[in-house]
Amino acid sequence: MIRDSMNRTLPAFTLIRTILNTAYRMVYPFLAIFARGLGVDLTTMSLALTARSLVGMVGPFTASIADSQGRKFGMLFGVGLFTLGLTLVVCWPTFWVLAAALCLATLGKYIFDPAMQAYLSDRISYERRGQVIAVTEFGWSLAFVLGVPLMGFLIARLSWMAPFPLLTLLGALTFTGILLLLPKDGKPHDGGKPLWANFRLVLTHAPALAGLAVGLFATAANELVNLIFGVWLEDSFGLKIAALSASAVVIGISELGGEGLVAAFVDRIGKPRAVAIGLIANSLAALALPVVGRSVPGALVGLFFFYISFEFTLVSCIPMMTELVPAARATLMAFNVAAHALGRALGAPLAPLLYGFGFLVVAAAAVGFNLLALVALRKVKAVSGD
Repeated sequence: MIRDSMNRTLPAFTLIRTILNTAYRMVYPFLAIFARGLGVDLTTMSLALTARSLVGMVGPFTASIADSQGRKFGMLFGVGLFTLGLTLVVCWPTFWVLAAALCLATLGKYIFDPAMQAYLSDRISYERRGQVIAVTEFGWSLAFVLGVPLMGFLIARLSWMAPFPLLTLLGALTFTGILLLLPKDGKPHDGGKPLWANFRLVLTHAPALAGLAVGLFATAANELVNLIFGVWLEDSFGLKIAALSASAVVIGISELGGEGLVAAFVDRIGKPRAVAIGLIANSLAALALPVVGRSVPGALVGLFFFYISFEFTLVSCIPMMTELVPAARATLMAFNVAAHALGRALGAPLAPLLYGFGFLVVAAAAVGFNLLALVALRKVKAVSGD
């Protein structure tokens, strides 16, 4: 019965995450278009992205609602905020409304994702959970491969506003589908612990803190290369548009590949072991980048292996984290999102500073962060069921 239910639920969750992630990821390639449509410059537009990034840090305060009020309620709350944010842009297409809408839509995504992961974890054994979680993670790469090009098609033929009515409609349909089709799970049997109690469960559990450190350091390592590779390609080859266009395709394919590898292998080899393999492979790819990146094809091949190993690491972490504090799953998964946001915030200012000493220094720093993640992982492995 559970397997039949999951066969219907997993594709739906993957589609929902594709919709939410499309709204999140489309801002980057179309940033200049949105700025022109709103009559602001890129510097002003970047303020909206800064505000959106800060939302990840407050996610635990809202996503914990899925632990206290039930998983279905948490998912509805998240999709509701997402839809509300996009509706605001449709009604009042101004810069400040867009900035607020991006924050609301992102907060909705950060509430929905942990609630969904907790919902699946409640129903799927830890031994099979990696494959199930990885299937829903296809929604991240599919947003880049399918969703963002569709939004670009609409923008090119209509206007910068074109994606927002469609995404609003999809959000409303998603809310209705969850409300009508997903079984009611109700509140936890203990009546639902207050926010501070869920926080205490997470913040006083050493393996959970170690797991959060793994995500933080791995994301910081990725962000160092993520922010600099475009500049590096331009400085090395003077092919900014061509090289970056090709790199976008490479990144999209590598993300799909990383998620596919997790679905195929993470439950067989064990979640902590998979994370360790991913961190080691990512470190080797980082060190190889300055060597193979002496030509455009070599640089793109190096980026492919760097991103596929990072995606494998990150997606392998998710099912591992779901079992560390079962009594506060959604809260811990929201803290996991916050840890990734903090990792990006840590890597972002370091990247240009380190690049002043050369790309090899950037790659070496990424390896250093990955090594810190491996050290933290040892504490997680000590309590893992793998």
